[in-house]
Amino acid sequence: MIRPRTSVPALCRFSLAVLMLAFVVLALAAVSRAQTPPPAGQQPKQPDQTTPEAAPDSGGPSGDSGVIALPKKKDNPDNTPPPAPAAPKIKTPEGMPNFSLRVEVPEVTVDVGVLLEKTGQFVPSLKPGNFRIYEDGVEQKVAGFKRTEAPITALLLCEFASTNYYFIYDMRNAAFSFANQLRPQDYVAMMTFDMRTKIISDFTQDKRQLQEAIASMQIPLFSERNLFDALYEAEDRLSRIEGRKYIILIASGRDTMSKLTFDKILQKVKNTPDITIFAVSTGGALRAMTEGGGGMMAGMRDLDYLQADNEMKTFSSLTGGRWFSPRFAAEMPEIFQEINQNIRSKYQLIYHPTNDKQDGKYRKLRVVLVDEEGQPLRIEDEKHKPLKYDIIARDGYRAKQEVE
Repeated sequence: MIRPRTSVPALCRFSLAVLMLAFVVLALAAVSRAQTPPPAGQQPKQPDQTTPEAAPDSGGPSGDSGVIALPKKKDNPDNTPPPAPAAPKIKTPEGMPNFSLRVEVPEVTVDVGVLLEKTGQFVPSLKPGNFRIYEDGVEQKVAGFKRTEAPITALLLCEFASTNYYFIYDMRNAAFSFANQLRPQDYVAMMTFDMRTKIISDFTQDKRQLQEAIASMQIPLFSERNLFDALYEAEDRLSRIEGRKYIILIASGRDTMSKLTFDKILQKVKNTPDITIFAVSTGGALRAMTEGGGGMMAGMRDLDYLQADNEMKTFSSLTGGRWFSPRFAAEMPEIFQEINQNIRSKYQLIYHPTNDKQDGKYRKLRVVLVDEEGQPLRIEDEKHKPLKYDIIARDGYRAKQEVE
């Protein structure tokens, strides 16, 4: 039996029609799903438009792994502190001029030297708690404390009068002993006196210049000794220099023709701050040979020298210095070594007085040393034997006078 053959072009047209019909059916189905609304409570899923590098708005990682983003800083954060209230404006009453108020807190500085009585050595390693300071019998609170060791500014005030060779000899030896112990940073001047004062050397750091000035003093002119006038002038000159100053007074201590009285110079010494006097008496060998001699004149002379010693000691003690009365020239180097150590090594105490009145009155000072329990401080040597010591400090100071 013979089957009829189907032509090839007819078969291709049939296949193409079937494919087109399938595409039309799929397109209609897609349009139908797009127009159908989703069920209630279900939102259509939005496509993710963020890239992996973009940071989410709320901060933190975008998934289990990815870029960590910092929180976005808000333009107006809620925790911004409120602005400070405006300062109240104070109006000056009518008719009253503007003025400013200035309050000054008084401050007192006291230099204290602690020396062993036997050797004159400075006692180191003391602490602020070891010091008690009293003003007019009232204990003061120490606000500042330090140990100082610095170059010095000093005036060498020497008696150079035509009296006796022993006095001139002692004065020159004492002046040379002082000059030999100076350091390169020290400023020292020299002034002599008899009836008048004379500046032998102005302030200098050259030790040789001072030594040459001492050697140039050979023959004095007058026998009068105006100690009070010379000391007043020395205090007046040094008061113009800032800082701590020292007067090395080398003299017999006798005054014969000064215009000032002892009370006047004593008041000047008390009222001049920041000046310490170290006094060295001359003529000790001569006095040792003539003391106790017979006759009325000898007795009056001995009384004059006793009074001179008392004056020299008063000048030094009032200012926190020391007085020395050597008998022999060999004692001079040791004395000035002690003076040099005392000048350079000190404890400095600062306090604000409880009595803050600016009344211009003189106020007495007293410094004592105590241990940790508040008892008087005991200093012992290596063998636990007690050592006596001296506390060197000013006798007092004069308060400022309030200006009306």
